[in-house]
Amino acid sequence: MRVVLASASPRRRELMREIWPEFEVLPSEIDETLDGGPTPDTVARLALRKARAVAAHAPTAIVLAADTVVVIDGMALGKPSDPEEARAMLLRLRGRQHEVVTGVAAVEAATAREASTAIVSRVLMASYSDATIDAYMASGSPFDKAGGYAIQDLDGRLVDALVGSYTNVVGLPLAATRRLLGEFGVSGRGIP
Repeated sequence: MRVVLASASPRRRELMREIWPEFEVLPSEIDETLDGGPTPDTVARLALRKARAVAAHAPTAIVLAADTVVVIDGMALGKPSDPEEARAMLLRLRGRQHEVVTGVAAVEAATAREASTAIVSRVLMASYSDATIDAYMASGSPFDKAGGYAIQDLDGRLVDALVGSYTNVVGLPLAATRRLLGEFGVSGRGIP
């Protein structure tokens, strides 16, 4: 069975290997603007748009796509565009709780059958110091991640608590992804 991951994220690729070791990567080139506020439904719809766009170029594949947003104060934090925005995000998140919403979608290109879901996790950030922010910024790590951070960076010291799926916060909720792919007959690792 041909499976395509519609993502350039190295973290999603690593997580996907835990489910289905043989897959292709074909990133989506669509506009990633949410249609509406940062709700689970809008994030799931964005993931579905990504999967559809890639399915148009992979007619024999099951295409899996995902999109992750960090939501605080009702506002979505995407990937920071520059160092100033990354610093502002880290300052805004410091010591506060936010939600991480990941939409996951699958499209069977040959039949146009599709399904999507969204997973929400709650994260309480640590009260990290300005020096920690400076060191994290110097590492270059904040710039390709929603909200400007990764839960696994700095040995997890940016985060105090998590309620929900750890892999969701990394970028691909494995349990939900296994269930979704199972609906399309993909029976890889951990998929009955």
